[in-house]
Amino acid sequence: MRLRNVPGSREMIAEHPLAVKNPEEHKGCWSEVFGNENPIFLEIGMGKGQFLTTLALENPNINYIGIEKYSSVLVRALEKCEELELPNIRFIRMEAEYIENVFDNDEVDHIYLNFSDPWPKDRHAKRRLTSERFLHRYENIMKRDGVVEFKTDNDDLFAFSLEQVPIAEWTLIAQTFDLHNDDKLAEGNVMTEYEKKFLKLGHPIHKMIIKKD
Repeated sequence: MRLRNVPGSREMIAEHPLAVKNPEEHKGCWSEVFGNENPIFLEIGMGKGQFLTTLALENPNINYIGIEKYSSVLVRALEKCEELELPNIRFIRMEAEYIENVFDNDEVDHIYLNFSDPWPKDRHAKRRLTSERFLHRYENIMKRDGVVEFKTDNDDLFAFSLEQVPIAEWTLIAQTFDLHNDDKLAEGNVMTEYEKKFLKLGHPIHKMIIKKD
């Protein structure tokens, strides 16, 4: 269960140097935030940051930005980064639906969606981060050869996500219904906190990789 009420979390985020304040002001100039022209990879709904910080450590020539709407969860990610001193990672507290206000056309190279909220009720389908509506948002900020990677243990959400790919006129590059028994897609896989939890419960992890047509 997500933590949502850690006292002082908003104040900590406001003061932390890795948490970007007023991110809309950096639209189109994120290279200036990082001080280089390296590719920009996003994780939307990054939770406590284990996945993203691991990638940032392993790939110093890529700039990573984690987006999380819950202050009390984002605080945990900031705490993890305090001793790592990673120059290639930043965090934003925001709702994913406003992503086009923060990033410009052709500014993002890669997007990760890991164990996103399934929003199980049909009337909430447009809120799912793999819905046609969100895929169009990603299209508006990603480079032409940009890629979205999505992992989940939720069967219904994965089926829905696969259906949305052709509807949004994207291309399915790869898919698996059991990531950890797929030698090709499991190679180099970085696990999230939720992924480890679900594996222990015996849940197969689904993954798809897509790009814009």
